[in-house]
Amino acid sequence: MKRSEVNSILRHSAAFIRSFGYILPPFAQWSPREMQARRDQIEGIVSARLGWDITDYGQGDFARLGLFLFTTRNGRATDLARGGGMCYAEKIMISRENQLSPMHRHIVKAEDIINRGGATLAIEMFSSDASGALDPAAPVIVASDGVTTCLPAGGILRLAPGESVTLMPGNWHAFWGEGGDVLIGEVSTVNDDRTDNIFRDPIGRFADIEEDEDPLHLLVSDYDTWLA
Repeated sequence: MKRSEVNSILRHSAAFIRSFGYILPPFAQWSPREMQARRDQIEGIVSARLGWDITDYGQGDFARLGLFLFTTRNGRATDLARGGGMCYAEKIMISRENQLSPMHRHIVKAEDIINRGGATLAIEMFSSDASGALDPAAPVIVASDGVTTCLPAGGILRLAPGESVTLMPGNWHAFWGEGGDVLIGEVSTVNDDRTDNIFRDPIGRFADIEEDEDPLHLLVSDYDTWLA
């Protein structure tokens, strides 16, 4: 992706989030220069990888295959391992109309996916077999706002604004906006996008950025370079 495209997506996404009355934390507005100047104060942001995240999954076609995310809080794997402390994470995301987030599962993370507003969120789901691979035949049993729902393999759950689904580790899922763009909330156990995403097809989690202009804001994938 070109940095100019990333900057345009950032502006569009920030306006879409504000239209639903959702307010991002103050550091969302910081420039790269300000983040560099505050580097000794923001280890909590950098190490937890809080902030802006835009991905085309390395495929170069964001409108077709992509996702916008902003991580607002994220706990520690050490707390999760010992069973106490900050064991949770939260994101706000945008899935555009017919923009696919491809089929994947998580090893550790359980998550509530919540339609916070906009159009319908469509989620295609499969179960895992004993090896963790996608099972093309087994039914999928999930809780949607506390109500047990059973889908056939490859079934599509459609969430209207205000509705949610709880996905456990091993639940294969892909999703997209149906009928328009969707604001999505995610509440989960500790999140590590570098190690805990298992994709059905061999794709990347983060975008490769071509620097054709200065960044408006840093992405979490920029931190290792810009804030080293």
